[in-house]
Amino acid sequence: MVVFPLVVVPAQGEASELSAGVSFGWVQAGTAQRLAMGPHAGMSWRIERDLLFKVHDQCSVVPPIQVGGAGVYNHTSVAIGYAWESGDVSAGPSAAVYLMPACGSTLCGRIAGMAVGGHTRINAYLAGPLGVSVSANVDWIGGSSLVLPGHASVIVVAGPVLRWSVK
Repeated sequence: MVVFPLVVVPAQGEASELSAGVSFGWVQAGTAQRLAMGPHAGMSWRIERDLLFKVHDQCSVVPPIQVGGAGVYNHTSVAIGYAWESGDVSAGPSAAVYLMPACGSTLCGRIAGMAVGGHTRINAYLAGPLGVSVSANVDWIGGSSLVLPGHASVIVVAGPVLRWSVK
């Protein structure tokens, strides 16, 4: 995943952009929804006038205020998107590493592992570099877990985002 952006992104691009923020929302792994919050950061490069390539990382923390305790769900994605002056939308594959509480149809417990899936993000900049970001991820949690023998994990978060552009 680290080498892929270096190979695909052209050395000379029209612009690059850094963005960072904090998001709040929920994560659902199995049958239980849990509060999720945490930082996210990304970098994007304009390939063509409105076409962009993005690398993004988001760390969702499940706070210990819920049944089952604390957890972490970190995912990295690469995406292709469309940009305009006051925002962008992108989608692509993602890979996640997680350690968190989850409930299946009969058991609850802690799960840990890696997952692959898809990611989509919309950023809308409302006041110059300050905006709102909404992100959704769907990952397939597989493996030999008794709690979740094979389920989808869904994370939907939203929050403020700040961008820095280099032209």
